[in-house]
Amino acid sequence: MIERFRAMAAECGFSYTGMLDVGTIKVRQEVRDACAADKCKAYNKTWSCPPACGTLDEGLAKIRKYKMGILLQTTGNLEDSLDYESMEQTGIQHGKNLDKFAKEIKKLYPACKVIGAGACTRCSPCTYPDSPCRFPDDMTSSMEALGMVVSDVCKDNNLPYYYGAGTLTYTSCILLG
Repeated sequence: MIERFRAMAAECGFSYTGMLDVGTIKVRQEVRDACAADKCKAYNKTWSCPPACGTLDEGLAKIRKYKMGILLQTTGNLEDSLDYESMEQTGIQHGKNLDKFAKEIKKLYPACKVIGAGACTRCSPCTYPDSPCRFPDDMTSSMEALGMVVSDVCKDNNLPYYYGAGTLTYTSCILLG
């Protein structure tokens, strides 16, 4: 099964893929506290981010409904540590890869849960808080919004998080059955 997922992920443009044991996922308050610092400018502004995405306990309860998953990574090369253009382009590409993969995996696992990297960008602007989410089945919260330390999730599932100097990697996951 992992080889099938890896092939699908490669076809969708991902750099690396690994299996995810959902039992290894831990959520931490300090991650949620970092969200509240609003460095990404999405806190309390979208349905996919805190506080609208629910409490840590609510998120963990949703996660625990699944037994396994797939970790998906897109790695980009940077000219230097201030190469924000490449950082942004890698993030955009990762989002496109995730959308494409999600469409394919939902054919096999219609009830899967897609967890992205960064705030959901499906709608611009988001309807939060004035109206309900337009596409609740397609909205993706980030791993961090749910309280995960992404590097720990990768490490605990034997997938590198860091691929060397001059690289940046975005990580998402899809929870299955």
